[in-house]
Amino acid sequence: MAGEQARILETLAQPDFVQEGDASTLVALRHYPKTPLAEKHCAVVYKEVSKTDGFVVTAYFTRRASTLRRVVWKR
Repeated sequence: MAGEQARILETLAQPDFVQEGDASTLVALRHYPKTPLAEKHCAVVYKEVSKTDGFVVTAYFTRRASTLRRVVWKR
């Protein structure tokens, strides 16, 4: 994900949907028709510490979103 900071921030600010993650994390996902790897979703795993604070755990590109995780928010 080196060089993909803009996509990571855009995914956090304007996700297509957010899923429940593991260990009280959330996964923000946004579809991109073109990435360095082809058409992918950017997935950003993050943890909210409070309503105004949190941190990113990891980010990655994926072909599709998990169908096993519960959607907690959708645009």
